[in-house]
Amino acid sequence: MCVGESMAALLPDGPGPLETVGAFAVSVGGAESNVACALSALGVPSAWISRVGDDGFGRRLTGELAARGVDTSAVGIDPVLPTGLYLKETGGSAHSADLGTGRSKLHYYRRGSAASAMSAATLQEPAVARMLAEARVIHLTGITPALSETCFAMVRELLATPRGGRLVSFDLNWRPALWRDRDPAVLREFVNAADVAFLGADEAEAAFGTGDAHELRALFPGPATIVVKDAERVVTALAVDTEGGVTAVSEAALVVDVVEPTGAGDAFAAGYLAGTLHGFDQRRQLRLGHLAAASALVAHGDVGDLGDLARLALLDASEEQWSAARVTANGIEHGVEHGVEHGVEHGVRISGGISLGTVDEARTP
Repeated sequence: MCVGESMAALLPDGPGPLETVGAFAVSVGGAESNVACALSALGVPSAWISRVGDDGFGRRLTGELAARGVDTSAVGIDPVLPTGLYLKETGGSAHSADLGTGRSKLHYYRRGSAASAMSAATLQEPAVARMLAEARVIHLTGITPALSETCFAMVRELLATPRGGRLVSFDLNWRPALWRDRDPAVLREFVNAADVAFLGADEAEAAFGTGDAHELRALFPGPATIVVKDAERVVTALAVDTEGGVTAVSEAALVVDVVEPTGAGDAFAAGYLAGTLHGFDQRRQLRLGHLAAASALVAHGDVGDLGDLARLALLDASEEQWSAARVTANGIEHGVEHGVEHGVEHGVRISGGISLGTVDEARTP
């Protein structure tokens, strides 16, 4: 169950500053719904909880998520406030003000949106309460508590609610513009209250003063696992072991021919959480996160094509095979046939599509 705002998205028909764009295509996007979509594509039943306006953008948003297999039945419809909106600017043109190839920037128009009216009372709505009772994982980000005081209270209550056997994951998703008039120190409370915390090293440096994985582990003793993403280089999971110590596992990112970077962090979180639910060991969880992120990096939208991931054969590749692989928009270069065979032995079946096995569908992560 992924809780947070998603918005209508206007995507440019070509690279360059907004003033040079000829037309925009309408899409949808948002950190939490990106995670829900990627989880669904990886075979994990997922739901998205939010509010949208009683408008065309809101209907499009819920319709597109539902088409991706996400349960939107508990999304509230606000009769007054509008669905939020953002525009994407992408680099790669010859214009002097260009962002640069492979770079993008999002321009948000979300103040006073329907989602900003979410509150602790939202959790008591019958459809939401039912999903809360059934969820195996609740996924939150640091974006939601910055939207409004009522959203802040909702996230705090979700993190304080007795777990009942479920996991709560929290992705820092640092957005300095949203915290300009707020004290970001409160994010420490939220990170420390989660069971799994995702922290970008650069984001953690800006928000907490350090991006070092081991320093962050010491700073946040609460989560069972802290996952520190060091940009495109390596991701380290630091988990509390059965004896109370900390076990660190690191996995280098794949080489990727990046088309557009937005959404990769959300896809990584989805891959890692899917691996958690499937009972993978730490290294395979990290690799599934990297593979999901790679799919987003070679796509033009926020969510990549996870339905054709023959690359998941790499989950059990050797270190040499993993480092030799290169992900492009057309697939994998220097793929490993042995990894495909080995993957089948571990429940990864590749036959046009992919199956990771079955997650209990009576529950909605």
